[in-house]
Amino acid sequence: MFFNMNSNKMFFLFILFFSTLISISSNSWFGCWMGLEINLLSFIPLISNNNNLLSSEASLKYFLTQSIASINFLFSILLKLILMKNFEMNNFLSIMINSSLLMKMGSIPFHFWFPNVIEGLSWFNCFILMTWQKITPMILISYYFNKNFLIMIMIFNTIIGAIGGINQTSLRKLMAFSSINNLGWMLATIMISENLWMFYLLIYSFLISIMCFLFNMLNMYYINQLFIINFNPMIKISLFINFLSLGGLPPFIGFFPKWIVINFLMFNNMYVLTFIFVMMSLIMLFFYIRIIYSSFMFNYLKLKWFKIFVKNKIFILINFFSLISIMSMIFSTFFFF
Repeated sequence: MFFNMNSNKMFFLFILFFSTLISISSNSWFGCWMGLEINLLSFIPLISNNNNLLSSEASLKYFLTQSIASINFLFSILLKLILMKNFEMNNFLSIMINSSLLMKMGSIPFHFWFPNVIEGLSWFNCFILMTWQKITPMILISYYFNKNFLIMIMIFNTIIGAIGGINQTSLRKLMAFSSINNLGWMLATIMISENLWMFYLLIYSFLISIMCFLFNMLNMYYINQLFIINFNPMIKISLFINFLSLGGLPPFIGFFPKWIVINFLMFNNMYVLTFIFVMMSLIMLFFYIRIIYSSFMFNYLKLKWFKIFVKNKIFILINFFSLISIMSMIFSTFFFF
């Protein structure tokens, strides 16, 4: 985990961060590709673990999919350099470049690796894969996107993200499908403006970080663990608040960026798209609420010897974050015109 990292892992983590900066600040497609490659090769040592077969499998799957996406990306930009001297928009090429980048971040229709890989990772690595690893491909997509293609992908992302999470028992897979759903929203923000995308990503990362931190602290990987373990009620409440915020329920901060996106879509007369987004958010909320309801209401085995002692400072921190989640929506109402 992050707090007992050795120097090798820290080294790879720094390379991971800097490779994203290389891609973003590069002034050629080739430089972007190089940043993506460095990113891939620095993330694999972070996720592979000799003692855990699942994480070794996950790192292999991750390597294969990402290298296929990289080859595709490189092929597309070379085609672009060879065939087109002037920078005109070509449907085929833009779809090729967009597809390879969508595969990089685990979007529909290249999402099949994403829940499988996440299933084998620790919570900290899940957090990196769901937040930081999406930054580079998204910014590269914003440089050169095919609007109609992207709208179609957005719709499928939100639908599959919502429907795929319904039958999941693993919390990690649930968070993966939640991430696929939020990816649809994020692609919408990319089409609107980069600032809005940064805001959405920031809020989303904030919420995901609390969830991953909580689950890691309580050592939770499956839904039934939430019922069995004799929780401190405050932990249950903060879990409750953050789940609802992640689903985008109005009094919480997770709703604020979605509100802005809905507004922009309505201004641009994309009513069908807005309808699909909102409906799929409802399905997401359905399975979040199902988990919360079960963990609150079930009078499960109270295992007396199985109590969890949470360090006081960490606990105060989590409650503080949950408070931010509630309060900030009230403040944001005043700033929204």
